[in-house]
Amino acid sequence: METRAEAIDAIRKLPAQLREIVQGLSVEQLTTAYNAPEWTIAQNIHHLADTHMVCIRRFKLILTSPRFQFTAYDVNAIAEYPDAKDADIELSLKLLEGLQARWAILLENLTEEEWGKIGIGSSPDRPDMSLEQLVFVYAQHGINHLRQIQDVLDKMPA
Repeated sequence: METRAEAIDAIRKLPAQLREIVQGLSVEQLTTAYNAPEWTIAQNIHHLADTHMVCIRRFKLILTSPRFQFTAYDVNAIAEYPDAKDADIELSLKLLEGLQARWAILLENLTEEEWGKIGIGSSPDRPDMSLEQLVFVYAQHGINHLRQIQDVLDKMPA
């Protein structure tokens, strides 16, 4: 991904790509850790919904706050709660469809000045980042989880 437009397109397409890759899978296939200790397919999908909700909130707070500082959270702990481990993936897929569509609209309408707005890092290993940097991070985040889901599918017994 080299351009903002490509990153926005990746964000917009993620829900459809997720639906396609999991089409026809059973609850057992979605919730079995075929690639342990990596997450199950369901955990990956719920994680995307969780983290992308956080991200769009971060974008809006960076845009509207005089100073926004990122806060860290434990994604592995969150992935162990029932709503992220055992819940119907349809809940997160529907959430992502609306969320990603709205996020793409927001991104397509940012000014050059807004693209340069900065979120303050939460620690030395989590540096300050502009909205432009963040859009590439989260576009790639979706792609990375599609790959993780494919890795799980590749480990499933035939």
